[in-house]
Amino acid sequence: MTARSAADDFLSQRSLAVVGASRSGKKFGNIVYRNLRSKGYEVFPVNPNTDELEGDRCYPDLHSLPVQVGGVVVVVPPKETEKVIREAAAAGIHRVWMQQGAEYEEAIRYCEENGIVEVHGECVMMFSGAFPHSAHRSV
Repeated sequence: MTARSAADDFLSQRSLAVVGASRSGKKFGNIVYRNLRSKGYEVFPVNPNTDELEGDRCYPDLHSLPVQVGGVVVVVPPKETEKVIREAAAAGIHRVWMQQGAEYEEAIRYCEENGIVEVHGECVMMFSGAFPHSAHRSV
């Protein structure tokens, strides 16, 4: 699957989780969370250190989500990414987007070996139509 088709497949899922949104609301994970929510996605924030994020219930892990999501956006330090990917697989989630800066070679390899559709090296904001990224999407 090409990077573009993997990105399109990921974003065709209407229910997503974002792992890496922070309590402070100032991290890139929060921007991704708000952007996807504003685009009409059902988005679930995942952070084990808070019960609420921007007025929404926050979940401690992917197993605690109230519904099966179609994909997970990973916005954590690279050393934590493989753990999140393995948790996604255990929760039956087969699409992950490793946001730029979260990529981890072992996590990418794990996805390839376990049939998980993954996107890495791309910004989810660019493909979801966020401004100013949307102007770059066709480049």
